[in-house]
Amino acid sequence: MDTQIMYRAQKTGSDKHIKYLIKSYEKIPVRIWDNDVECCNHIAQSIALAIRQRQQDEKNIVLGLATGSTPINLYRELIRMHREEGLSFYNVITFNLDEYYPMQPDAAPSYVRFMHEFLFNHIDIPTDQIHIPNGTIPLEEVGKYCEEYEKKIALHGGIDIQILGIGRTGHIGFNEPGSWLDSKTRLVRLDSLTMRDARKDFLREEHVPFRAITMGIDTIMNARTIYIMAWGQHKAEIVRRAVEGEVSSHIPSTYLQNHPDVRFYVDKAASELLTRVNTPWLVGMCEWTDDLIAKGVIWLSQKIKRPILKLTDEDYNEHGLGELILKYNTAYDLNIRVFNRLQHTITGWPGGKPHADDTTRPERAKPAKKRVIIFSPHPDDDVISMGGTFIRLVDQGHDVHVAYQTSGNIAVHDHDAERHIEFFAEFSEAMGLRSEEMDKLQKKMLKAMKKKAPGEMDNKDVLQIKALIRRGEARAGARYCGLKDDHIHFLDLPFYETGKTRKNPVTSKDINIIKALMEEIKPHQVFAAGDLADPHGTHRVCLDAIFGAFAALKRESWIKECWLWLYRGAWHEWGVEEIQMAVPISPSELLKKRRAIFMHQSQKDRPPFPGEDDREFWVRAEDRNRDTAEAYRALGLAEYEAMEAFRRWEF
Repeated sequence: MDTQIMYRAQKTGSDKHIKYLIKSYEKIPVRIWDNDVECCNHIAQSIALAIRQRQQDEKNIVLGLATGSTPINLYRELIRMHREEGLSFYNVITFNLDEYYPMQPDAAPSYVRFMHEFLFNHIDIPTDQIHIPNGTIPLEEVGKYCEEYEKKIALHGGIDIQILGIGRTGHIGFNEPGSWLDSKTRLVRLDSLTMRDARKDFLREEHVPFRAITMGIDTIMNARTIYIMAWGQHKAEIVRRAVEGEVSSHIPSTYLQNHPDVRFYVDKAASELLTRVNTPWLVGMCEWTDDLIAKGVIWLSQKIKRPILKLTDEDYNEHGLGELILKYNTAYDLNIRVFNRLQHTITGWPGGKPHADDTTRPERAKPAKKRVIIFSPHPDDDVISMGGTFIRLVDQGHDVHVAYQTSGNIAVHDHDAERHIEFFAEFSEAMGLRSEEMDKLQKKMLKAMKKKAPGEMDNKDVLQIKALIRRGEARAGARYCGLKDDHIHFLDLPFYETGKTRKNPVTSKDINIIKALMEEIKPHQVFAAGDLADPHGTHRVCLDAIFGAFAALKRESWIKECWLWLYRGAWHEWGVEEIQMAVPISPSELLKKRRAIFMHQSQKDRPPFPGEDDREFWVRAEDRNRDTAEAYRALGLAEYEAMEAFRRWEF
């Protein structure tokens, strides 16, 4: 980086200089959106405009399409435009990026099935204008088939608009690390990380194919316009590397840096690690809010591994934060300001300390005994994410309720369901309650599980058994934390009940269920999962339902006194600069939290959906809580065994 340009940009705030600096980091144009829905609507408008323009010219348009959760809202908007605005697809020719191999087109995880379910079945595109790689081609014929796929693309004049997502390996399509720039459509071997991420669609890891047919890098790069999208915090690191890193076959998405018309669209969570977002003082002039000041000071302390109160003027000047010293005169004044801010987040009273001065405390002292709702997206997120705080709230006498938002029924292994079905049958026989109807139902459920194909959903009876397993475990965990049964609520939000890993969007039905519970309890505190990792994941959808309930209740007088605290799940934690309440957990409390997690036996050892981390949930939770405590200690604050962290959401 040119230090003189950096200096001029910081001194003058010149837009020209700042844009130069952003460009010097970001080698692909990036636009950050508040959420993926707004962005997908924007892209859909662009695609619709291009389709209609070609229709006026009496020409076809060729679209390259992607699958997975990333483009779902884009396809939903295109469907809406077709139904409500008369957008026709009669002149659209499509080529999909990829397909697993081998894969039957009607199999649940098939991309053929995905495309018809999420787009083609709902628009007027002629069937013979749809092209998706065929996962049933005999292995010895795949090479020839891939050549023909390339020829078809060329025959139609090439791809006009290509839609892309990005995998956590940096792959586009299934072009994994090591793919070359001149690669064409071909059979590839999937990276182990890609296969791990695909487990959610196949339910069991051993069912995930290790090969796929994919368009090549060269095929993608020949598209005239490329839209690449990424949503969620779990994509933040690979977005940064794709946009700011060097072009390399190790991260195939970096090839897009050399495309003449590529646009990278991300939501705020996926943009978190871009230089202009993560460390904007390295880019140019900043608007130094209290949050950004804290972020800069904490970043500096962590970067040079020195406690906040030991940072010097020279440290700030040498690392691009000299502007802060000019604003606060000396490092000493600045250090004290941020240190006190962090110190005031620490409290052993998550419900507020009675009869105490709460001026600098994260929670109010009054009322001394609060009504509290802990919302848990899955039946175990409450104890995994905030078990220590849960126990502390109950022990300190607050009126605590826990509400499990979904049944969690798809996250139970078949062998667990089979064991419970057999137990019930044998118990019924022992008690003289066995009947012919019960025998038929038992045999039907066991047969259905044995016949189930990879990725296929369970029937409603098996799903009910699995839901009851999760419900019993959740009840045991909440009781262990000190709750009575009338304070344990199972909401079973409808959006979740698809039987598949892909869920429906939130509707008023989901929001009204949460709203009704809040109206009944009228809480002073609400705790909810604030994960931004996946905008289509259950945690995020459950949070959207809670936001919807708060919005619907905004005119109620009691809602003005209701504070919403967000916790993070098993995979991520708030950055220290984001934390507004840090609850210390003692060694004995951490052990009690572990035992509460152990109540969820179906999720023990190896849950069906472990995510990107193979550690058990209790290990992840304890490591995360200890890491938070260590981060505070390294910044120069008191040393604790562990900490749970929260951030308040203000509407």
